Amino acid sequence: MDAYQQGLETGRAKERQWSRRAQAARVEHLERQIQTLREELDAKNRRFEVDGDQAVTVDGYGYRWKGPGTLEVGDRVLLPENYVSALRHGSGPFPGTVTELGTTYTGTLSTIISRAPAVPGQIG
Repeated sequence: MDAYQQGLETGRAKERQWSRRAQAARVEHLERQIQTLREELDAKNRRFEVDGDQAVTVDGYGYRWKGPGTLEVGDRVLLPENYVSALRHGSGPFPGTVTELGTTYTGTLSTIISRAPAVPGQIG
């Protein structure tokens, strides 16, 4: 009976291990599907230009840039004050970083004031 119990426990342990692996594989597959769908939706909805101005994402929010030149990911910019920025940064313009070219935001975009001065001690 001891060998039977040991075999039963070993079988149950293996079954639990296989079940966890199968669940992890299903989750990984679903996450890849979700990522693919997000990328497809993003590609359909992303706009890079709004009324002739460049559209960019700055720290997760959509803005427009009138120039001069074009902005690239990593560029530092000066943004206009808004309700939230006034609470977080105080009154007046505040700095941000371009995190993506284009935006998927479909509402009205605020205009970036200017490129931000270089941060002392930072390269680029």
